[in-house]
Amino acid sequence: MKFRPCIDIHQGVVKQIVGGTLKDGDQAPTTNFAATHPAAWFAERYRKDKLTGGHIIQLGPGNEAAAQGALSAWPEGMQIGGGVTIDNAKSWLDRGAAAIIVTSHVFHDGRIDEERLARLVQHVGKERLVLDLSCRRSEAGYRIVTDRWQKWTDEVITLPLLHRLATSCHEFLIHGVDVEGMVSGIEEPLVALLGQWGDHPITYAGGIRSIADIETIETLGRGAIDFTVGSALDIFGGTALSYDDLTQRYGS
Repeated sequence: MKFRPCIDIHQGVVKQIVGGTLKDGDQAPTTNFAATHPAAWFAERYRKDKLTGGHIIQLGPGNEAAAQGALSAWPEGMQIGGGVTIDNAKSWLDRGAAAIIVTSHVFHDGRIDEERLARLVQHVGKERLVLDLSCRRSEAGYRIVTDRWQKWTDEVITLPLLHRLATSCHEFLIHGVDVEGMVSGIEEPLVALLGQWGDHPITYAGGIRSIADIETIETLGRGAIDFTVGSALDIFGGTALSYDDLTQRYGS
């Protein structure tokens, strides 16, 4: 298990946002933190600390320049997601992304678009493709959500679904959207489910507030699930967790 760093960009600024409040239109999301440093500053710090496998997420339009700055600060050092489609996937790789992260382009009209997924794999290769399976609680289980977590799909995270999708990607990134940005504790049932699988690298995000939460991820995930921390981390304005401590204990 290792600590994976993140850079979430909203309106060109690195932010930590309560996931369920991000909407299209004029309504501003609930923001826990807005950085004074540019995205490139965070990428450079991760590069110096040799933290691999982190991700840059563009939360809506207007973030391309900031994302490009981060990639330029650490070429081949971070993955990128947010608005990635088959039309721009190769260009992001050419501009320095280690891999692309895709959700909405593949989970189209509420279901997995097998044709789009196959074309994407053919276009960039499964070893450069990360599928974002961020999800919310429902009566049926943890349902995957798309379009900045606003649209529910019909796809529920199950072990057969993970097996099915694993043939077309190298990793999974999974946010527990209901607790994202809440600093209120992790989605333990979701982590336990993911811990039953373990064939591919998985990064979990959402609700982490303490070392105890991270230790729970290690236990439930059987040491095979990586994690990322947002609002609780001191470099994002948090007070509960130290970036330097996590880098020392769980760095690459």
